[in-house]
Amino acid sequence: MSANSAVTRTVDVDGTPFAYREIGLTEGVPLVFLHHFTAVLDDWDPAVVDGLAERHRVVLVDLRGVGGSGGTTPDSMEAMSTDLAGFLRALGFDEVDLLGVSMGGMIAQVLAQQEPGLVRRMILAGTSPAGDAGPANALALLQGALHESAAVGKHPKHVLFFSPTDSSQRAADEFLARLNERTEDRDAEVTNETIGAQATALAKWEQGSPEGLATIRQPVLVVNGDNDIMTPTISSFNLARYLPDAQLSIYPDAGHGALFQHHELFVEQALEFLSA
Repeated sequence: MSANSAVTRTVDVDGTPFAYREIGLTEGVPLVFLHHFTAVLDDWDPAVVDGLAERHRVVLVDLRGVGGSGGTTPDSMEAMSTDLAGFLRALGFDEVDLLGVSMGGMIAQVLAQQEPGLVRRMILAGTSPAGDAGPANALALLQGALHESAAVGKHPKHVLFFSPTDSSQRAADEFLARLNERTEDRDAEVTNETIGAQATALAKWEQGSPEGLATIRQPVLVVNGDNDIMTPTISSFNLARYLPDAQLSIYPDAGHGALFQHHELFVEQALEFLSA
């Protein structure tokens, strides 16, 4: 089963259906993917999903109100983390690894603090600690990218996720082509209501405090590009500094989507980290 052929299923979480897909092994510690602001299941790069699924049980999930999941999206990372914990228990998982990108990385940080027994290892990509000046202006960035990309006939992710260099823009073209490979059973688009709730959660995150990160004892791999305009790259340095057991990997000529641009290197590093 690959990212492009995995069946979309639902599981009941306290009366609400959560949409998810499973790829890869059927045993071992599950690796749960937590996606970014405005994303749904089909926004995960098949190259990353399939690369990690070669040696792991990979689970993709839409949290409450996102994509094909029911309910209303909450407006705080804490509430999203509570929903994530409910989803993990609904699938019978008592220990997981987490790959959180951007907003997903924030949810992962909260879960590791609220439910430390559930989390074995974490990979946090393009994300920030609470209290950092980061993506609270996410709506403004998104609207600006929509206008800028439309003017040149490109996708907003060309602007938001990749550097303006020729090499990074070519990588953006390849990434977007991979996202379009799946033609059947595609996920529902994110709604304006969900985008608004997520933007509020991001703004609240910026007003929070990173103090709780000192309690996270799990090993963490922090990843970003050297030119992230959504979650400034310095936030990744700060996150690695606050965490007691963190490794930091900064990819060159890359932005918010560094793990997708440098997917081969990222998969190699992630597999090594998860098996250490």
